[in-house]
Amino acid sequence: MNDSSLFNDTQMSGPPNLALHELKDGQRADCFALLSDRQSLTTREGKPFYRVTLRNRSCSIHQPIWSDSPWFDDCRQHWKIGDFFKIRAVYREDKRYGGQLDIEKIRFITNEDRDEGFDPADFYERSRYDPDEMFAELTSIAQEQITHSSLKELVLKILDQYQTHIKQMPAATRYHHAFAGGFLEHTLSVTRTSVYLAEKYGTYYPNASPPLDRSLIVAGAILHDIGKLRELAYDSEGSRYTAEGLLIGHILMGRDLVREMANSIEDLPEKMMLRLEHIIVAHQNLPEWGSPKLPQTPESLLVHYADDMDAKIHMMMITLENDTSEETFTTLKNPLRRDIYRETD
Repeated sequence: MNDSSLFNDTQMSGPPNLALHELKDGQRADCFALLSDRQSLTTREGKPFYRVTLRNRSCSIHQPIWSDSPWFDDCRQHWKIGDFFKIRAVYREDKRYGGQLDIEKIRFITNEDRDEGFDPADFYERSRYDPDEMFAELTSIAQEQITHSSLKELVLKILDQYQTHIKQMPAATRYHHAFAGGFLEHTLSVTRTSVYLAEKYGTYYPNASPPLDRSLIVAGAILHDIGKLRELAYDSEGSRYTAEGLLIGHILMGRDLVREMANSIEDLPEKMMLRLEHIIVAHQNLPEWGSPKLPQTPESLLVHYADDMDAKIHMMMITLENDTSEETFTTLKNPLRRDIYRETD
């Protein structure tokens, strides 16, 4: 499989070089791909196979490597997550499983492939927005919208101390905002929505006792996922859970991080901290989603829905961007696990 002569076709006779996301149903092409996942599985008949994920920055293909495939032994013995490959294949669009490759040839990347356009940076997804600009806006919102001085100091101190991680981290290992800068993109989006909702419902219910606390809402929106900075580890091969992340989780780790920083802030009211901590521990709403408590304040309920809406809208919109079939509905192979309707006329 390492033999570069596998791809000795001349420019005239060989298939085109295309990116994974450019492939159309039935098209034969050469492409580069990153192996981002490899799972050893068994069919119902007890035969072993591998389920590998081949991707670039814009799309992923979940590909079976069957036991009778010429690539099975190589996959078992040599393929590792993080490896790059050059592949010749016919792309097929399957209604149930999404994109699939009928692989004709496959080998590891060589130095000569750079002349054909291979660049490792093309395979690591990142936010479409500039991290410095997003961070500056998030900091500005905290400065302008949080009117309680000690709460503002707490939030700004956390943002400053963890600035590098906040700009780089994904929001998850999969499903939503699972790319470099995704944590910041998601947090900023949730915070923007929370500011809008705080103003809307604060105006709707001026006689509530206690009144809706905009400072708490903004602080909670900014910090609701802060524990993910400890839950996840991120490097050039993607994100993965830390041991603490698997055993404890970002909700409690986020509360702990906020408590640690709060020890250095003077005059931070205990009841305000209690309500802020509640936003963090309740923001996922249901026990089956990992939340130890249901939202029991209007601030926590508002941040939960801003968070949940941002995650689910992202999942649906990215599915509509990445599903290349021309069917009326997308495939079920998406994070929401539902057919998404997309006809417009």
